[in-house]
Amino acid sequence: MMSSQLSVVSLRDLTLVQAVHRYGSFNSAARAMHISPSGLSHQVQKVEQALGAPLFERGGRRIVPTAGGQRLLEQIDAVLLAAEHLQQAARAGAVAFGGELRLGVPVSLGPYLLPHLIEPFPQHFPGARLSLSEGKPRGLLRRLHEGELDAVLAPPATTVSGICMSPLFFEPWELMLRADHPLAGKRNVALDQLEANDAILMAESHADGEGYVQDVSLESLAALVTLRGGYALVPALAHDRLASMPDIVLAKIKGQATGRQIALYWREASPWRGDLQAFAELLRRLARQRPGLRVIDAER
Repeated sequence: MMSSQLSVVSLRDLTLVQAVHRYGSFNSAARAMHISPSGLSHQVQKVEQALGAPLFERGGRRIVPTAGGQRLLEQIDAVLLAAEHLQQAARAGAVAFGGELRLGVPVSLGPYLLPHLIEPFPQHFPGARLSLSEGKPRGLLRRLHEGELDAVLAPPATTVSGICMSPLFFEPWELMLRADHPLAGKRNVALDQLEANDAILMAESHADGEGYVQDVSLESLAALVTLRGGYALVPALAHDRLASMPDIVLAKIKGQATGRQIALYWREASPWRGDLQAFAELLRRLARQRPGLRVIDAER
């Protein structure tokens, strides 16, 4: 039986506590949760009183959990995740994904893949809505683990307990050059023809320390190549968009293919495993229609 003290705590109260932990600040968490800082502080105190233990150390520039609070916050995360699964299970069945698929996509992939997905999605999953969030792969996978997203497209990452992965396709890098580069007129260029220190690389392209590494969008990367010269490695799906930009040319890379693999991730406990596997197959089908992509068939 739940104690009378704990029974006054709602899931909303626990969500507010979780937000304070995530943002490390009452002010930042209050803005994100659309509540006043004083109201948020009051709700957190209510949870602490019900649990009979302080969750956070107050007074510093950043709010941090107490030693005991850290253990309690892990249990709060588990309670909220269980509540999310309960809600998902209640919605599952009649409509794919319970009516909505919350999909996370890296910023270097979303603008170039999603236009090909928007039209066929409702045809394959009638009544379901596709909600999109862009970000960095690591942040998206964290949000998936915490229950904020239902699935994530991302390069392979370290296996996380409770997370399933289905490889989809391999996307090669292409070479982006300024139009006046000495190699700009060639359709195929070997990497050993280039100076490593002239590279302007996405952080995601796994630079080895040489070159000028930038954690920016592909459009910003193109602007840097236009301004500085040199070259950059960019994903093949972005070819049409980048090739249309002034003073930019693209070339294929000679030799062994270099690029990135894209996989679909979801929580093992998701009640929509069958829907997610069907979604992965739709993405493979779309990848087969895109030049240069190599599809990774599902394991039988």
